[in-house]
Amino acid sequence: RLLTGARWRIGGADLAALWRRARELAAPATGSHTVSDAVPDPVAAALPGEHAERAGLVDALDDPGPAARYSAAGFERLRHLAHELAMLRRRVTAPLVDLVADVERVLLLDVEAAARPGPVGRAHLDAFAEVVADFSAGAASSGGTATVSALLAYLDAAEEAEDGLTPGEVDPVSPADPATGGTRVQVLTVHAAKGLEWELVALPHVCDKIFPGTKRSGSWLTSIASLPVHLRGDRPDLPELELDGAADRKEVAERLDAHERAFDDRRLVEERRLFYVALTRAEHALLVSGHWWGETGDSARGPSDLLAEVGELAARGGGRCGVVDTWAEPPAEDEADALAAAVHEAPWPVDPLGSRRAAVDEGAALVRAARRRRAQQPEPAEPADEAAPAEQPPDPDGWAADIEVLLAERAAARDRHARVLLPPQLSVSQLVDLAADPDALARRLRRPVPRPPDPRARRGTEFHAWLERWFSATELLELDELPGAADDEAADAADPAGAADATELRDRFTASRWATRTPVAVEVPFETEVAGTLVRGRIDAVFADPDGGATVVDWKTGGLPRDDALPALAVQLAAYRLAWASLSGLPVERVRAALHYVRHDRTVAPADLLDAAGLRALVAAVPEELRVPEGDPEAPPAAGPDRDPDADDGPDQDVDPDPR
Repeated sequence: RLLTGARWRIGGADLAALWRRARELAAPATGSHTVSDAVPDPVAAALPGEHAERAGLVDALDDPGPAARYSAAGFERLRHLAHELAMLRRRVTAPLVDLVADVERVLLLDVEAAARPGPVGRAHLDAFAEVVADFSAGAASSGGTATVSALLAYLDAAEEAEDGLTPGEVDPVSPADPATGGTRVQVLTVHAAKGLEWELVALPHVCDKIFPGTKRSGSWLTSIASLPVHLRGDRPDLPELELDGAADRKEVAERLDAHERAFDDRRLVEERRLFYVALTRAEHALLVSGHWWGETGDSARGPSDLLAEVGELAARGGGRCGVVDTWAEPPAEDEADALAAAVHEAPWPVDPLGSRRAAVDEGAALVRAARRRRAQQPEPAEPADEAAPAEQPPDPDGWAADIEVLLAERAAARDRHARVLLPPQLSVSQLVDLAADPDALARRLRRPVPRPPDPRARRGTEFHAWLERWFSATELLELDELPGAADDEAADAADPAGAADATELRDRFTASRWATRTPVAVEVPFETEVAGTLVRGRIDAVFADPDGGATVVDWKTGGLPRDDALPALAVQLAAYRLAWASLSGLPVERVRAALHYVRHDRTVAPADLLDAAGLRALVAAVPEELRVPEGDPEAPPAAGPDRDPDADDGPDQDVDPDPR
């Protein structure tokens, strides 16, 4: 990756020469004894050999051999990279977080990422830095030391067991207009697209044996993973097996085959419904396409029945319901796959600048020429009446110059502002922070700091879990009979005040009017789009109202809110209200929202909540790019899994909107 990447761009000939040098270094010395001297040839051929682990390009970088084997530019690049790697090896005992930062800086990975169009270049670098920081913190908390070898073992385990690390979240932008951010392009399955809508939707691969596919769903008679029809909750919609009246084995077999065909017919009906879902996701424009020749397979596919029906409908409608842009004729029987036979030529390694190479080279040449002209200009003469500066003491090590540079960098950092891009997804609490204090949100986004474990967080989490069990009627066993109850008892014994507080919260809730009501839903996750930003959260409980409406309730275990905190809480409730209206199909005017402070048995229901237009206006009024002084102190800790979102943080922060 480094050798053929955007910076070094080692060509194929130089790379082959470097590999041959690695094979030379791995070869055993003349006269040495090898495994093949003691074991038969077939066995020796299967063994890796004692030098196998050293046969790599890294070893050849340290000792590339004669320069004549390589091109002049390639050899110079290889020596430069070897020097950088040697310098990083001397830092291998440094803390992992510092080492990763050094690798990023020395190898210019940060510059390579920043040079990409758009603001998303650092997403994966930042995600990896967070993984390293979490790994180091975990090792320190257990009394160990995070080493490079341990980190590499952890990464190998993640690749093997979890298919790699979670990549950084990237908001795709159109390369056609990187200056304005372009438009989002999302690639997802039809199942994942249910309930969503886009201005333009493209539905490719509507081909024979692809959509609909050829995979038979199978019935419970042939699939071990399928339940018998009479045990399934959707049995009214499933084919029934009728064996009554079958006279012999042949008739039974025929009915079994008919039962299988009925399941396959049902699968085709489901695929047709799925196709309808895909067609109805477009708001303005829909592109449906298929192909004869694909990237795999030796035979032509052609359009499926679904694509043929769409094409026929468009042709018959005279342009009112679509236009057939291109409809390729079927290939001849002896026609070969033109896609597979085509020869694709491209330069390798890839030029990272692409078509911009000429313009960038021209701009760089102009900059270098301007710097040369400035260097050739004589220094301006000092005024005659200005006193000559005092003679400076000798500074052979250049410390004074270094100090001046560091002081200048610190002064520039104090005046410099960092750009913080508004993320494409926000939690409900971040939406509230965005309206209340965008600068504070920007600081938290730029430098998130987790809050240390708080006993109030555990009590708040336990109370929400208890409420979910209370309303869901899942307590088939007594609480002390549940798995893990001994752990809770041990925690309560270690924190008697916390146990008493948890008991008080439960008692106060059971005495409230909400305890006697039955919710229609509890712990409902949601995501809704507000002015192009995806807002995610979780609704604690929803209750049906006598007039056919609904009330969304958010449980709070902290103190009562201050008056100046009510507007922020109203934004939180407005988001919950809009989400439930979208999920349930109720008009937003018939959805109410309230906060219930369990400890005080008080329900707060703001009268004037923002509607959908109000929330869109709130988000649209905030610039997409927030600016934070880089010299600012670190942001206050963000809510995390160890923090009770309802906990009272002290006299200066009585209310913390629930981040869920």
